[in-house]
Amino acid sequence: MRELTFREAISEALVQAMRGDQRIFIMGVGVDDPKGAFGTTSDALKQFGGSRVFDVPISENAMTGIAIGSAMDGLHPVLVHARNDFLLLTMDQLVNNAAKWSYMTAGKISVPMTVRAVIGRGWGQAAQHSQSLQALFAHVPGLKVVLPGGPFEAKGLLMSSLKEKAPVIFLEHRWLYEKKDGVPQEPYSLPLGKGRILRQGKDITIVAMSYMAWECRQVSVNLARQGIEAELIDPMTVSPLDVDIIVSSVRKTGRLLVVDTSFVFAGMSAEIVASVSERAGPALKSPVQRLGLPFAPTPCSAVLERVYYPDTGTIEQAVLRMLQNGSLEHFNVVSGKGYQAENPSSEWNGPF
Repeated sequence: MRELTFREAISEALVQAMRGDQRIFIMGVGVDDPKGAFGTTSDALKQFGGSRVFDVPISENAMTGIAIGSAMDGLHPVLVHARNDFLLLTMDQLVNNAAKWSYMTAGKISVPMTVRAVIGRGWGQAAQHSQSLQALFAHVPGLKVVLPGGPFEAKGLLMSSLKEKAPVIFLEHRWLYEKKDGVPQEPYSLPLGKGRILRQGKDITIVAMSYMAWECRQVSVNLARQGIEAELIDPMTVSPLDVDIIVSSVRKTGRLLVVDTSFVFAGMSAEIVASVSERAGPALKSPVQRLGLPFAPTPCSAVLERVYYPDTGTIEQAVLRMLQNGSLEHFNVVSGKGYQAENPSSEWNGPF
């Protein structure tokens, strides 16, 4: 199968979906500039022109209202934000309007819109430009929240999102844009609310979201070299959340580690752990563990970033300790700090 980068997969999904559905259009700050929103909207602009791919003023709340109105009128807007932090300026429109219209009209009015936004760290993005706010949006009934963990997932989930009648928050991790994976050329969809087993295993279940799913692929390979078979699950959407696939895995392995790109406190990892405790608590052989961000805003300093963010080394050590009651005595930790620099790889060139 041919390989595409994450951004190419998103671009292809947009073009193929727009070709098949005249209702879809793209709006957002910079979607028609030379960078094309990380290169994801340039092909759509070339093929469909400025009437379907156009720039908007920096007025997030008003633009979201326009998107909601157009969706209620039968179109499907794709509203693009270069940061999910900017969505905080649109919360009234998203929470009180987009999410609720279908409920308040007994399903007579729907709001089919897709809001794309970038999450995660960059170089020195700091506290106001690198948050991962999936738990905040997942808390709102009526919003669907998607977190693709790789190029294959990105194309399939975006094509599904563009067929949805409900508003979808589609969160793309900045460090995934240059990651490559096999992506079918033909259009395909991955259902929202269904997770994916990335690697079968019997010793421990690792549930990892967005970029952390990509990191955990490497961790699971390192663990396998030591004879440890981790079952790796990417839920792909956190609202709706595929609890069944996680519970089924934990009943098999007896252990659960959840790795999120956001805060541990009151985050998606808390919801997953609570759900597993309710449905598969007796199957657990050891206490569950969660990895994510400390309950503090993101630092700007590269030195502090290395401490703040979990990485492959952190994840691998957590797994090994869970398997040996907190000790690393008989294991060789393959991953480690320094696996990542401030940039995930030389492929990543910013500036955003």
